[in-house]
Amino acid sequence: MNRLLESGDVKFVHAADLHIDSPMRGLDRYEGAPEARLRGATRRALENLVTLCIDERARFLLLAGDVFDGSWKDFSTGLFFSAQMARLREAGIAVVLVRGNHDAASAITKVLRLPDNVRELSPLKPQTIELCDGEVYVHGQSFNQRVTTEDLAARYPDGERGAFHIGLLHTCLDGREGYEPYAPTTLDVLRAKGYQYWALGHIHTREVLSTEPWVVFPGNLQGRHTREVGPKGATLVTADDGVVTAVEPCALDVVRWDVVTVDATSASDALDVVDLACAELAARAAKAQGRLLVARVLVCGTTRANASIRRDTGRFVSELRAAATDSVGDGVWIEKVGIETRSTFDLARIRQEPTAVGYLARRLEAIRGDAGELEELASVFADLDKKLPADLREGDSPLRLSDPASVRALLEDVEAMLLSRLLEDTE
Repeated sequence: MNRLLESGDVKFVHAADLHIDSPMRGLDRYEGAPEARLRGATRRALENLVTLCIDERARFLLLAGDVFDGSWKDFSTGLFFSAQMARLREAGIAVVLVRGNHDAASAITKVLRLPDNVRELSPLKPQTIELCDGEVYVHGQSFNQRVTTEDLAARYPDGERGAFHIGLLHTCLDGREGYEPYAPTTLDVLRAKGYQYWALGHIHTREVLSTEPWVVFPGNLQGRHTREVGPKGATLVTADDGVVTAVEPCALDVVRWDVVTVDATSASDALDVVDLACAELAARAAKAQGRLLVARVLVCGTTRANASIRRDTGRFVSELRAAATDSVGDGVWIEKVGIETRSTFDLARIRQEPTAVGYLARRLEAIRGDAGELEELASVFADLDKKLPADLREGDSPLRLSDPASVRALLEDVEAMLLSRLLEDTE
């Protein structure tokens, strides 16, 4: 019988991908951006993680890689982490961590001694740490190099009966879209080890892949952009008599990222769309429960409001930002507004008309469907593309003027804007 678990429930916390002090690039492009709140979000989320461990009286905390986002600019990043680990030491809570691709042994060039309650597992071979008087065994291996493509888990030791075994691993598992294939492995490999719980990291979306045994990606601790939307945090695990009895997600983020889609089909003008957007933003802000909501607003639909929106998109976006602040306050910040509306006029009929507008519509359609013309346009824009600021060429919606596919998408926007302006009096 497992002596540790005879006396009642035992709790531990599993987190990953903290990316402490991850840079928020491009914020200077946005007037009025709450830079301090955004840049400090990963630190505040770590403080919340430590508080959770203390409040829940967790016996230990597992960190499954990418605690840091890369080599520190200065020692303040390491000092902050060390101070938070000291809070856990004062509460008698142990910490076991592995390094991932972002904080691999070769990536972190500065060295800082951590409190003695923190154990970092070896990057050279699998290592086992005994916790709770030898009744819990945590097995894991850190990344030595950022690009680690071997199956680390395959070399982990088998779990022996009569003890509680945990595997700590930074991995893509069998592959995830948008993630590098680091330390790949399979569920069959993990199950064969005989562990009760696998604490994984690397994938920023929470996933429970198995319950026999438990195999969990907790997701990252704090969202950093619009590809990391929704609640973020850690996983609180409860075990009793050698069996995992509860696995609970705990939201610990201080900034909530979201994509808000506004269907403008029913709107008559731009102000109607602003009202629709503000109503949805208010609802999302309420769900964020006091966190700062950072929203990307996408306005779509075939609507009579298209012309008034596209007549002056800058004014529309400014009115939307002002109205959101007025109705929701400083609890919401609009990161970006995407306009994907279409006019209500019959585009097929317009293309058949023997008018200048009809010719323009036909010509734009022809260019979009001609690979040669798209290549030629892309080559014309190639020099301009090289001169674009880095924050326009990178990120989750990069502007690539030398890419024919991107030029085709831009032509769709040009068509929507030009035809709306030319035909707005008919709508």
